[in-house]
Amino acid sequence: MHGLINRAFQAFVSTTFGKDSWQAIMDTAELGFSEFEAMLTYTDEQSQIMLRTAEDILKRPLPEMLEDMGTFLVSNPQLEALRRLLRFGGVNYVEFLHSLDDLPDRARLAVADLNLPGLELIEQAPGQFELHCQPGLPGYAHVLMGVLRAMADDYGDLVFLDHSGTQDNAEVISITLVETEFAEGRAFDLGAHSL
Repeated sequence: MHGLINRAFQAFVSTTFGKDSWQAIMDTAELGFSEFEAMLTYTDEQSQIMLRTAEDILKRPLPEMLEDMGTFLVSNPQLEALRRLLRFGGVNYVEFLHSLDDLPDRARLAVADLNLPGLELIEQAPGQFELHCQPGLPGYAHVLMGVLRAMADDYGDLVFLDHSGTQDNAEVISITLVETEFAEGRAFDLGAHSL
């Protein structure tokens, strides 16, 4: 698994639960190191040991933590670059959803060796969608649920999300757009600002 993904989980745990909790996870996992390097690649076994250990130490179900991590990735001010990458997908939430098919390619533009599983958005009816997440990265659909929830907040829209299980070997997220402009969204400018 790409170190960037493991490093993102490390940042989520350290920020949300504290650095001592992260250290306890890594001590218990006995991987031989205490931090992940963003540009290295780790075995799936190393990543799975770390995730299972986090679930045990933090006493929270892994799918719930992964969804919270997805929200963290969009809403944490220190990760503004990811939010900007996602916001370039569209001027409103529906356009953003339609841009998700291109997300793995956009991620590879930013990090050449980051291979995210394919995504396919299917519009069932106006305001009702299914996002099909192809296999290849365990927990990916749960992280995406957090990202989708945070992006709806970012746009100011009210959505209902449900992990609907598996269909044709892909995990399915059902998305219902309940109300657009439900609340004031976060400000977003196309151009980057210098400090």
